[in-house]
Amino acid sequence: MSALAIVFICIAGVLIILSVLYFHYNNREISLRKESEAQRGKIEAVRDQMFKVLQEKADVASDYREAFGKIFPDIIAGRYAHDRNDMMKWIQEANPNFDTSLYKDLMIAIEAQRVQFMNVQARMLDIINQRATLIESYPSCWFVKNKQAIPYVVISSTATKNVMGSGIDDFIISMR
Repeated sequence: MSALAIVFICIAGVLIILSVLYFHYNNREISLRKESEAQRGKIEAVRDQMFKVLQEKADVASDYREAFGKIFPDIIAGRYAHDRNDMMKWIQEANPNFDTSLYKDLMIAIEAQRVQFMNVQARMLDIINQRATLIESYPSCWFVKNKQAIPYVVISSTATKNVMGSGIDDFIISMR
């Protein structure tokens, strides 16, 4: 009777362990799949934000350039219209300068927004990799029931897609 009880306890213990593993690995797979869905939304939101920020900054810089271009000739013409020492005044006076800091700010924003976009895409690839490792590793592969891949295509440029397809990258940046 005690041998039968020991066998029953061992079988029950193994079933409990298997059940715990089944739920653990499936819950982990579900968690990664849900995280990938949320990450897809973050990628879309970051990309949308990137284009809105850059467009608005570019519009401000463009508006400034146009406004400066319109008022500068009038300022200069008004100052020197009736004076014979125009050239001397031009040399001695502090004339309005075109402020390029808006363009510098735009370039910094472009770089920052692109880095942020790259980071959210990299996180998506990390999630997909974690899930693939989970469903392909032992013993988790025995327990995970949903083995369907998470679809995702990395968003990149045509040039990068061509390089990845051909394996050839002849693009060289010249500073001349």
